[in-house]
Amino acid sequence: MKITQLQLLKTLLNNGLNITKAAKQHFIVQSAVSRQLNLLEEELGMPLFERKGKRLISPTPLCLDIAKEADMMELALENIRAIADDYRDGRIGELRLATTHTQAKYFLPSIINEFREKYPKVKIQFLQGNPSQLVEMLHRRDADIAICTEELGRHTELVVHKCYDWNHVLVVPPEHPLATEKLDLTRIANYPLLTYVFGFTGRTKIHEAFNKLGLDPDISFAAMDSDVIKSYVRLGYGAGIIARMSYSEKLDNDLVLRDLSDFFPDSTTRAAYIKSKYMKDYLKDCIELMVNHGGKNRIQTKVSKKISP
Repeated sequence: MKITQLQLLKTLLNNGLNITKAAKQHFIVQSAVSRQLNLLEEELGMPLFERKGKRLISPTPLCLDIAKEADMMELALENIRAIADDYRDGRIGELRLATTHTQAKYFLPSIINEFREKYPKVKIQFLQGNPSQLVEMLHRRDADIAICTEELGRHTELVVHKCYDWNHVLVVPPEHPLATEKLDLTRIANYPLLTYVFGFTGRTKIHEAFNKLGLDPDISFAAMDSDVIKSYVRLGYGAGIIARMSYSEKLDNDLVLRDLSDFFPDSTTRAAYIKSKYMKDYLKDCIELMVNHGGKNRIQTKVSKKISP
């Protein structure tokens, strides 16, 4: 049994049993893929795939179990390389951050600046997606660390660190009826609303808060990006419900900010990585920076509640 055979098996599964794609990723011909898998089956004495003629239909339970072990083996190899890198020169390498647009733009810039001052030779790569995709990036080992609000706390195979708590705010043009007078969810629900799509930046908590009161707000526009929401608020599409950290006192002062912390529960942004992954020193430092900066952000969030008219 060879490591390359197990890696081919995993690649084939990751590509929906498409031998052509698997061959391209390993820079070999299709016949070589088939030959190596046949040799592996012969050694194991059992089939790894259900077949129809020469076509692969589905993996057998044996195949799936072997793939899990192969994944652990690959992670062990990566950990060994990472340990050697740390001993060789722990200040050189790559930091792959999986995150959402909101975190990348509003939470991470000051962290990345401080990190680069300490580790100027570490290459930084941002990978963006929805929270479920970020978790997948960790499992595929495309990313070292994931940062987002949803999803991370649900996975026991992850080491999760709390960065900061935050809440939602309402943003409207000065002439909008919700720009003044006392707010409540019933009053807010009378107007078209713009906020995040489900799965992003606390949208579920917004939905649950209205639903608890039997309200069915007109969410006429939903997006993944706070800046997109603010742009369409400016165009008169409705009132925007966004994350507090995505409102800039300098850039967004043409919009009225109103606090909604009395109506929606706090959300928590977290950073996470795979438990079994060897974390290089600079990755540990990056996590520490996120937690420390998050503590400062929590203080700022509490102060911001005084802004409401």
